[in-house]
Amino acid sequence: MSAVLKPSESTPKKRNYGKFNLHGVMQAPVTPLKDDFSFDPDGFEKMVEFHVRNKAPAIAWPHHKAESLNLSIAERKLGAEIAVRTVNRRVPVSIFVGTLSEEDSLDLARHAQKIGADMILTISPYCRRPSQEEIFDSIVRIATHTDLPMLTYNSPWRNGEGVEFTADLVRRLIERLPNYIGMKDASFHSEKFVEISRVALNMRPGFAIIQGVEHLLAAYPLGACGSFSSSGAIAPNLCNRFFAAMEAEDWKTAKECQFTILQMYRMFKEQYPSSLKGAMINMGRPVGPTRPPLPTATKERVEFLRAQLEKLGVLQTEPHGW
Repeated sequence: MSAVLKPSESTPKKRNYGKFNLHGVMQAPVTPLKDDFSFDPDGFEKMVEFHVRNKAPAIAWPHHKAESLNLSIAERKLGAEIAVRTVNRRVPVSIFVGTLSEEDSLDLARHAQKIGADMILTISPYCRRPSQEEIFDSIVRIATHTDLPMLTYNSPWRNGEGVEFTADLVRRLIERLPNYIGMKDASFHSEKFVEISRVALNMRPGFAIIQGVEHLLAAYPLGACGSFSSSGAIAPNLCNRFFAAMEAEDWKTAKECQFTILQMYRMFKEQYPSSLKGAMINMGRPVGPTRPPLPTATKERVEFLRAQLEKLGVLQTEPHGW
């Protein structure tokens, strides 16, 4: 890997951290890597610009699909700076600060505010089974370490069943934190999602409930304002058409788009996120290998993905290249 990266020490001008209209199929980019598995700053800048140019309503980085836990803190700071600078306030930028060490999360939260990010996203503590009280305390520590608006990430399937943001925990956090503005929900549990939505939207009507997976159509009528998507890396036109159809209450078109997006999502889930990077090769937007211990898509996998994208009509209808 390359030498330690040193992010900029410059301080941005004071900003007005107001409310943000988070909506639509928002993009959570992957992390481009060079052949030696080092971070590719130029490639990342190019990819962020691609997403904004193709009408991504927000940029969120580095989520798990961006190999966040395989990146160094220096790399994450450098990438955050590139994202904020490249977007240049055209759309909101969210920085994920979840790490194995809470001290590193606090450091990333401070850095996000310093460079002018619009908000942070954090998650329950990794690698153990914290109680609801421990999750509450951890989120409060991070949220009160910055003036930035904060989103939480509900991912019980990743952190273990029972490690989740319940409706009661969301209620307590809203009562405690004026800067708690939304949740990325990847619970895959409709009953719990409905209860969280009911509690949060009654307490804080502007609370942003964002699908962390690609099942937005089912959640949209229940209060979800959008999603953090993988599919936009491949099919931004489809993602934009999907959300526009929901806003127009064109449920036939929305259903057709949703089914296509879900078929892509199932492809990406196998060998995730290397299959997503492999699919990008077929769109003329290569972003390098996946950092070990995650596998890199093989030539055979890339060819399989190409055939599937062509079958779905995606290869023929979406932009190629940067």
